[in-house]
Amino acid sequence: MVDNAPVKTLQHDDLTIEGYSRAAVQSYWRLPELNLGFDLGLQPWSFMGTETWFVSHAHLDHIAALPVYVARRRMMKMEPPRIFLPQENVEAVQQLLAAFIRLDRGRMPCELIGVSPGDEIELSRELVVSAHATTHTVPSLGYIVWHRRNKLLPKYEGLSGNEIRDLRLAGTSVTHEIRLPRVAYLGDSSPKGLDATPDMYRAEVLIAELTFVAPEHRKEKIHKHGHMHLDDWVERAALFENQLVIAAHLSTRYHPRQVEKMVQKKLPDMLGGRLHLWL
Repeated sequence: MVDNAPVKTLQHDDLTIEGYSRAAVQSYWRLPELNLGFDLGLQPWSFMGTETWFVSHAHLDHIAALPVYVARRRMMKMEPPRIFLPQENVEAVQQLLAAFIRLDRGRMPCELIGVSPGDEIELSRELVVSAHATTHTVPSLGYIVWHRRNKLLPKYEGLSGNEIRDLRLAGTSVTHEIRLPRVAYLGDSSPKGLDATPDMYRAEVLIAELTFVAPEHRKEKIHKHGHMHLDDWVERAALFENQLVIAAHLSTRYHPRQVEKMVQKKLPDMLGGRLHLWL
């Protein structure tokens, strides 16, 4: 396997979270068990087999590797990938790929699918991804991956299997859908984007941005540019119901040890041990 890009890995129960994220450098994430990824700031060779991607926004550190990824899959004779991205970006990305087709003299086969806030994408019978508006300097989306299953309606719980079968054959709906938010991906956003989607605080795993941590960096300016500060996390500490919270997209202004020191000072219990700094 070619080691062409840094990849950090974290295991949480039956989920593997892989990727890398630094502000203005590159962000890319993969969940191999779910066969999907978020953002294409760079494309590790090991990620190439994942064919479904959700792009949060079109800043280069989140989308620059899209043509590379598409071309590699074509070169390796893989099926064209599906790439979901904000609806506002589809035409420009099509034009970008057309330019690379002329430069590379090779096809760029892929399915670009525009997404708007409120849209839902069915990946399988068990998995659904919902798109949510976030607040950044360009059109941007966050995503939640839901696990869904059907549960027997309470009024039928005392019936036998044959009785339930007969009801189904008669056309009676005997179940209702239950959804559990497994993974939430915020992308780049000011706090308003996170607060606007309370289900992100409930997801089993939350991947959220924490770009600035130093006290001298003013929150007003940070929010204006669509990012979050450590103080925003402190103010919302009681809201995080997640089993695992990943803080990512740290500014390159900071050394990892600085980040750890500042975060541990403001959040000494690290959200009850659930907070993981992606450094």
